[in-house]
Amino acid sequence: MEAGALIIFALLVLFAFLGLGAWATVKVVGAAKRGVDRTITQARRTVEDTTLKAKSFGQVGVTGALAQLRLDLRNSMRATQQALYQGVQADSSLKESIHLFERLSAHGYELDDELKRLEHDPDRKRIEESLPALRERTAKITQAADALRWAARDRARRFAQDDLDLLSTQIGVESDALRDWSPESVDELAAAAAAWDAQQAGAGAGAGAGAGAGAGAQGVPGGPEAQGSQAPAGWAAREGRPEAAALNPPAPQVRYPWQKAPRPEATT
Repeated sequence: MEAGALIIFALLVLFAFLGLGAWATVKVVGAAKRGVDRTITQARRTVEDTTLKAKSFGQVGVTGALAQLRLDLRNSMRATQQALYQGVQADSSLKESIHLFERLSAHGYELDDELKRLEHDPDRKRIEESLPALRERTAKITQAADALRWAARDRARRFAQDDLDLLSTQIGVESDALRDWSPESVDELAAAAAAWDAQQAGAGAGAGAGAGAGAGAQGVPGGPEAQGSQAPAGWAAREGRPEAAALNPPAPQVRYPWQKAPRPEATT
């Protein structure tokens, strides 16, 4: 019975490891595929941009105009996308701008596909007639993208400027405080320290005098007036004069018959 349970447990562990290995393999393959796709997309984009630049500079007429429109559209949309997606990491308020840009990107992709199809269209005269409308459409999309991009950059620049102004003000105040080594300020600090020490010393002396007077009034009947110029024994001992305490020994303690005699301490 125990052997069968151990076999089942071992099989479960084996299947769990196999499942984990399969999941890890799928993840690694997916990541590698995404990396390859990203590399291929980047390479294709670079080739297309290079081709469009060559067409816009090397060819005239309809082909060069279409290539220039596609190049302007792609550069504007790409720069805006990079600015918004980098800025949203520091400013979450750009999320709405990203949603607007995604809607604008749909129109941009549609226009880019149309321009790409027109490059291979043999009816050059009809394409030439539609160039003004295509230019206007491209201008609207690029102007909207540029507006979003520059608004995001101006916002980030404004925040940075405000933070820099506040930091400069704080540094100026701290610098002025560090340079305040004038004699007037030193004298004021010394006077304040001396006044504080004198106040603490006066408070300590008053407290000691009050405590001594209370102790003397309790120890001697009649107070200091009844004793003349002789000070109480307790106060003399407090002031560090044991001879005064010896001249005035305390009165013997009165004992009563019902009190028990004190037990002597054990010497062993």
